[in-house]
Amino acid sequence: MSLPLYAILLDGGFLTKKLYAKHSRHPTADDIVNECARLQALPFVAGYELLRIYYYDAPPSSEAVSKPVSKARINLASTERFRLSQSLYDQLVLKPNFALRMGETSLSPNKWSIKDRSAKDLIKEPRALIDEDFELNITQKGGDMRIGLDMARLALRETVRAVIVVTGDSDFVPAFKFIRREGVKVIFDPMGHNVRQELRAHSDIVIS
Repeated sequence: MSLPLYAILLDGGFLTKKLYAKHSRHPTADDIVNECARLQALPFVAGYELLRIYYYDAPPSSEAVSKPVSKARINLASTERFRLSQSLYDQLVLKPNFALRMGETSLSPNKWSIKDRSAKDLIKEPRALIDEDFELNITQKGGDMRIGLDMARLALRETVRAVIVVTGDSDFVPAFKFIRREGVKVIFDPMGHNVRQELRAHSDIVIS
Protein backbone atom coordinates (compact mmCIF):
# COMPACT_ATOMS: atom_id res chain seq x y z
CA MET A 1 0.00 0.00 0.00
CA SER A 2 1.42 3.38 -1.00
CA LEU A 3 2.00 6.08 1.57
CA PRO A 4 -0.01 9.34 1.56
CA LEU A 5 1.86 12.25 0.00
CA TYR A 6 2.97 15.57 1.45
CA ALA A 7 4.51 18.72 -0.02
CA ILE A 8 6.89 21.37 1.29
CA LEU A 9 6.06 24.96 0.38
CA LEU A 10 8.80 27.53 0.93
CA ASP A 11 8.34 31.30 1.02
CA GLY A 12 11.68 32.03 -0.63
CA GLY A 13 12.01 35.66 0.37
CA PHE A 14 11.34 34.81 4.00
CA LEU A 15 13.56 31.72 4.02
CA THR A 16 16.57 33.45 2.45
CA LYS A 17 16.37 36.28 5.00
CA LYS A 18 16.38 33.76 7.84
CA LEU A 19 19.30 31.86 6.32
CA TYR A 20 21.22 35.10 5.73
CA ALA A 21 20.84 35.95 9.42
CA LYS A 22 21.95 32.44 10.34
CA HIS A 23 25.02 32.22 8.08
CA SER A 24 25.89 35.95 7.68
CA ARG A 25 26.09 35.47 3.90
CA HIS A 26 23.83 35.04 0.92
CA PRO A 27 22.28 31.54 1.16
CA THR A 28 23.14 28.88 -1.39
CA ALA A 29 20.98 26.18 -2.94
CA ASP A 30 22.67 23.66 -0.65
CA ASP A 31 21.65 25.71 2.40
CA ILE A 32 18.03 25.48 1.29
CA VAL A 33 18.35 21.77 0.53
CA ASN A 34 19.72 21.26 4.06
CA GLU A 35 16.72 23.07 5.54
CA CYS A 36 14.42 20.82 3.53
CA ALA A 37 16.30 17.75 4.79
CA ARG A 38 15.58 18.97 8.33
CA LEU A 39 11.88 19.27 7.47
CA GLN A 40 11.78 15.87 5.81
CA ALA A 41 13.23 14.32 8.98
CA LEU A 42 10.39 15.63 11.15
CA PRO A 43 8.49 12.80 12.89
CA PHE A 44 5.19 14.36 11.80
CA VAL A 45 5.79 13.24 8.18
CA ALA A 46 7.33 9.86 8.97
CA GLY A 47 4.28 8.11 7.57
CA TYR A 48 4.16 10.18 4.39
CA GLU A 49 6.04 10.28 1.11
CA LEU A 50 7.37 13.55 -0.33
CA LEU A 51 5.65 14.69 -3.50
CA ARG A 52 7.58 17.86 -4.22
CA ILE A 53 9.25 20.94 -2.73
CA TYR A 54 7.77 24.19 -4.04
CA TYR A 55 9.94 27.30 -3.81
CA TYR A 56 8.26 30.69 -4.26
CA ASP A 57 10.08 33.95 -4.88
CA ALA A 58 10.22 37.03 -7.06
CA PRO A 59 13.54 37.80 -8.79
CA PRO A 60 15.28 41.14 -8.17
CA SER A 61 14.47 43.92 -10.59
CA SER A 62 16.59 44.05 -13.75
CA GLU A 63 15.67 47.62 -14.66
CA ALA A 64 18.11 50.49 -15.27
CA VAL A 65 17.58 53.44 -12.92
CA SER A 66 19.20 56.74 -12.00
CA LYS A 67 20.52 57.26 -8.50
CA PRO A 68 18.48 59.82 -6.54
CA VAL A 69 21.19 62.42 -5.89
CA SER A 70 24.09 61.93 -8.31
CA LYS A 71 21.74 60.82 -11.14
CA ALA A 72 24.32 58.22 -12.14
CA ARG A 73 22.74 55.37 -14.11
CA ILE A 74 22.87 51.85 -12.73
CA ASN A 75 21.71 48.61 -14.31
CA LEU A 76 20.18 46.50 -11.55
CA ALA A 77 20.76 43.35 -13.61
CA SER A 78 24.51 43.88 -13.20
CA THR A 79 24.43 44.16 -9.41
CA GLU A 80 25.82 41.54 -7.05
CA ARG A 81 22.39 40.98 -5.56
CA PHE A 82 20.91 40.12 -8.95
CA ARG A 83 23.81 37.79 -9.78
CA LEU A 84 23.58 35.91 -6.49
CA SER A 85 19.80 35.56 -6.70
CA GLN A 86 19.90 34.31 -10.28
CA SER A 87 22.66 31.85 -9.39
CA LEU A 88 20.51 30.54 -6.53
CA TYR A 89 17.53 29.98 -8.83
CA ASP A 90 19.69 28.31 -11.50
CA GLN A 91 21.09 25.85 -8.96
CA LEU A 92 17.88 25.27 -7.04
CA VAL A 93 15.80 24.32 -10.08
CA LEU A 94 18.22 21.42 -10.72
CA LYS A 95 17.89 19.97 -7.21
CA PRO A 96 15.83 16.77 -6.87
CA ASN A 97 12.11 17.28 -6.16
CA PHE A 98 12.28 21.09 -6.43
CA ALA A 99 9.85 23.20 -8.43
CA LEU A 100 10.26 26.99 -8.63
CA ARG A 101 7.22 29.26 -8.71
CA MET A 102 8.38 32.75 -9.64
CA GLY A 103 6.41 35.94 -9.15
CA GLU A 104 7.18 39.40 -10.52
CA THR A 105 9.19 42.36 -9.24
CA SER A 106 8.50 45.96 -10.14
CA LEU A 107 9.68 49.39 -9.06
CA SER A 108 7.11 51.78 -7.66
CA PRO A 109 6.56 55.12 -9.47
CA ASN A 110 8.55 56.81 -6.68
CA LYS A 111 11.59 54.60 -7.17
CA TRP A 112 13.56 55.78 -4.15
CA SER A 113 12.68 56.39 -0.51
CA ILE A 114 14.90 57.65 2.28
CA LYS A 115 16.15 55.04 4.72
CA ASP A 116 14.77 55.22 8.26
CA ARG A 117 18.25 55.40 9.75
CA SER A 118 19.27 58.24 7.44
CA ALA A 119 16.10 60.16 8.26
CA LYS A 120 16.80 59.89 11.99
CA ASP A 121 20.44 60.98 11.50
CA LEU A 122 19.38 63.98 9.41
CA ILE A 123 16.94 65.12 12.07
CA LYS A 124 19.73 65.03 14.68
CA GLU A 125 22.35 66.62 12.42
CA PRO A 126 21.24 68.16 9.09
CA ARG A 127 23.56 67.63 6.11
CA ALA A 128 23.44 67.26 2.35
CA LEU A 129 21.75 64.12 1.06
CA ILE A 130 23.79 61.39 -0.64
CA ASP A 131 22.79 58.39 -2.75
CA GLU A 132 23.42 56.03 0.14
CA ASP A 133 20.64 57.69 2.15
CA PHE A 134 18.06 56.12 -0.16
CA GLU A 135 16.78 52.63 -0.98
CA LEU A 136 14.76 51.33 -3.90
CA ASN A 137 11.02 50.87 -3.54
CA ILE A 138 10.62 47.37 -4.93
CA THR A 139 7.28 45.57 -4.98
CA GLN A 140 7.01 41.78 -5.29
CA LYS A 141 3.82 40.44 -6.84
CA GLY A 142 2.33 37.01 -7.22
CA GLY A 143 4.36 34.98 -4.73
CA ASP A 144 1.80 34.83 -1.91
CA MET A 145 -1.02 34.24 -4.39
CA ARG A 146 0.82 31.30 -5.95
CA ILE A 147 1.41 29.70 -2.55
CA GLY A 148 -2.27 29.99 -1.66
CA LEU A 149 -3.42 28.70 -5.04
CA ASP A 150 -1.06 25.73 -4.90
CA MET A 151 -2.25 24.82 -1.42
CA ALA A 152 -5.86 24.91 -2.61
CA ARG A 153 -5.08 22.92 -5.77
CA LEU A 154 -3.18 20.22 -3.88
CA ALA A 155 -6.00 19.92 -1.35
CA LEU A 156 -8.93 19.92 -3.78
CA ARG A 157 -7.35 17.32 -6.03
CA GLU A 158 -6.44 15.25 -2.96
CA THR A 159 -2.87 15.20 -4.27
CA VAL A 160 -1.41 15.49 -0.77
CA ARG A 161 -2.65 14.80 2.73
CA ALA A 162 -0.17 17.08 4.51
CA VAL A 163 1.87 20.20 3.80
CA ILE A 164 4.84 21.80 5.51
CA VAL A 165 4.73 25.56 5.03
CA VAL A 166 7.74 27.77 5.79
CA THR A 167 6.76 31.43 6.01
CA GLY A 168 6.39 34.35 8.37
CA ASP A 169 3.45 35.88 6.51
CA SER A 170 0.22 35.92 8.48
CA ASP A 171 -1.85 36.48 5.33
CA PHE A 172 -2.01 32.71 4.86
CA VAL A 173 -4.66 32.21 7.55
CA PRO A 174 -7.50 31.76 4.98
CA ALA A 175 -5.43 29.25 3.00
CA PHE A 176 -4.60 27.27 6.13
CA LYS A 177 -8.26 27.21 7.18
CA PHE A 178 -9.37 26.11 3.71
CA ILE A 179 -7.03 23.17 3.25
CA ARG A 180 -7.61 21.93 6.79
CA ARG A 181 -11.33 21.79 6.01
CA GLU A 182 -10.35 19.64 3.02
CA GLY A 183 -8.62 17.18 5.34
CA VAL A 184 -5.02 18.28 4.75
CA LYS A 185 -2.72 18.44 7.76
CA VAL A 186 -0.88 21.79 8.06
CA ILE A 187 2.61 21.72 9.57
CA PHE A 188 3.83 25.27 10.00
CA ASP A 189 7.46 26.33 10.46
CA PRO A 190 7.90 30.09 11.11
CA MET A 191 11.61 29.53 11.85
CA GLY A 192 11.35 31.38 15.13
CA HIS A 193 9.62 34.38 13.55
CA ASN A 194 6.99 36.19 15.58
CA VAL A 195 3.70 35.63 13.70
CA ARG A 196 0.06 36.23 14.50
CA GLN A 197 -1.46 33.81 16.97
CA GLU A 198 -4.28 33.20 14.47
CA LEU A 199 -1.83 31.62 12.02
CA ARG A 200 -0.61 29.24 14.70
CA ALA A 201 -4.19 28.49 15.72
CA HIS A 202 -5.09 27.33 12.22
CA SER A 203 -2.07 25.03 11.93
CA ASP A 204 -2.13 21.43 13.10
CA ILE A 205 1.51 21.47 14.18
CA VAL A 206 3.79 24.47 14.73
CA ILE A 207 7.55 23.82 14.63
CA SER A 208 9.19 25.78 17.44
